[in-house]
Amino acid sequence: MTKLFIALSSFLLLSGCAGNWGWYVVDPSTPNGMTNLKFMATGAYYTILMSLTAIIISVVVGLLIALPGLSAKPGVRAINRVYVEVVRAVPILVLILWVYYGLPTLTGITLNVFWAGVLALALSDSAFQAEIFRAGIQSISRGQYEAAQSISLNYRDTMRYVILPQAIRRILPALGNQLVYMLKMSSLVSVIGMQELTRRANELVVTEYRPLEIYTILVLEYLVLILIVSAGVRWLERRMQAAES
Repeated sequence: MTKLFIALSSFLLLSGCAGNWGWYVVDPSTPNGMTNLKFMATGAYYTILMSLTAIIISVVVGLLIALPGLSAKPGVRAINRVYVEVVRAVPILVLILWVYYGLPTLTGITLNVFWAGVLALALSDSAFQAEIFRAGIQSISRGQYEAAQSISLNYRDTMRYVILPQAIRRILPALGNQLVYMLKMSSLVSVIGMQELTRRANELVVTEYRPLEIYTILVLEYLVLILIVSAGVRWLERRMQAAES
């Protein structure tokens, strides 16, 4: 990834963008420019780790919240509706600040910036995941449930072996979109001091006073990450379609 940043930076320099602008701060041909690029690129580790951890948690929680929404009992369905509506109503930035500053006061449990960010991102995304799973499961025809019952599968095994594999194939594009969303929203965790991509760029702007050039590189960093994720999701879709056929 560092080589890609170098290539993109070199393109900006050679394309005539340098002019009176300060592209020297991210010029890979100079020691200072290379140091700045490496400093920014190292933030990708925490961005990726935080996003992947949060998406795994949110998928599990979302599935657990989606199941009550499929119940025929209104009281059980209410668990799903209340959770989804309440969590979706809270802006993610507010949730990050509440988890980091408010949760220790409420529970006495102090979280570091990484886990506070993961928890806030996972909670926020789990409401969306719950709706994605609910829609995916409901899209499976009733005949699949009846076929599972005909071979004496209980509810848990029906979901595990029959319904969820089919539902996941259908909702995979939506799950990929949520991972992209998570990568972008992880930038908000910089407000509590998480040393991810955006925080690194902000710190560099303070020392170099070149926001345009530095934030341009930041845009390219996120672009590269999201293109990689998108390509991975499309590859996984093709594999699952091939396995189904």
